[in-house]
Amino acid sequence: MTAQPMVKAEGVHKSYGAAHILRGIDLEVAPREVFCLVGPSGSGKSTFLRCINHLERINAGRLSVDGRLVGYKQKGDKLYELKDSEVAAQRRDIGMVFQRFNLFPHMTAVENVMEAPVMVKGESKSVARERAVKLLDRVGLGDKGANYPTQLSGGQQQRVAIARALAMEPKLMLFDEPTSALDPELVGDVLDVMRDLAESGMTMIVVTHEMGFAREVGDNLVFMDGGVVVESGHPREVLGNPQHERTKAFLSKVL
Repeated sequence: MTAQPMVKAEGVHKSYGAAHILRGIDLEVAPREVFCLVGPSGSGKSTFLRCINHLERINAGRLSVDGRLVGYKQKGDKLYELKDSEVAAQRRDIGMVFQRFNLFPHMTAVENVMEAPVMVKGESKSVARERAVKLLDRVGLGDKGANYPTQLSGGQQQRVAIARALAMEPKLMLFDEPTSALDPELVGDVLDVMRDLAESGMTMIVVTHEMGFAREVGDNLVFMDGGVVVESGHPREVLGNPQHERTKAFLSKVL
């Protein structure tokens, strides 16, 4: 018996007014898999990621994480939207790292990492602090715990943001172009942390322009354009021998 998918999307649609952003996305992400989403700006990658933790409501289809519908419950043939508190409870299991680090500027690195476990889970400050120190050490910032975000480089802030997402002990991590706002020389440190996470067995969905990372670390790669999945497969096969003309055209510009 195969394990149930960590993420399953079935015919997912998302529109903003007349703009049809996602046009029937079907995909599955297995537990422990590193799943890379690539494609041009505006293709729907980030929107899809935000739908997975219900930051955006889908208009049609079904999305589930670890066998549970995201944002809805089913009774008979009908779907009912969950209450905000129930959605928040689901989100605890899903870590998200954005392009911009969104750290609290008035808190140190350790305090940023401690905040959610204390406020959301009601963890004691001593337990949360101990974990925060370990997580900062894990992302290579063991000596920066007392620093404020303004005292850190962009790459360091992004690694604090990853530690903060991990502090909730999620079963799934979503990365929305986590290196796109960084100076090129800072990208490697963040990708190293993500590589380490992948090796530890974390299920990850990564929207990225870093094709080298996708090729090396990814288990699966989807090329999206115009709100649909154009091509998918093992990253080395898709990147090395794309089958679809649209994929070939995109990769010729980025590789």
